Amino acid sequence: MIPALKNFEEILEPLGSQSAQFFLAASLYHSGKISFQRAAELAELSFDEFKARLKEHFNSGFILTEKVVSGDCNAVDKLLSNQ
Repeated sequence: MIPALKNFEEILEPLGSQSAQFFLAASLYHSGKISFQRAAELAELSFDEFKARLKEHFNSGFILTEKVVSGDCNAVDKLLSNQ
């Protein structure tokens, strides 16, 4: 566990185990600072566990921004044009 998070564990305990780490990871993910996978790792949760907790606390498992969707579309277009 990240040492500074110990202070918050008692307050966050009712929200589930390792809540401080989860909320730190979720905050970094929501702010676009780290990827979904890295946030799950920081929270010490599996991909599916992290997604489930995001849905539980934020009503959304993934964040799809216009930039991400546009980047994906451009990558697929590029791959398809090389066939």
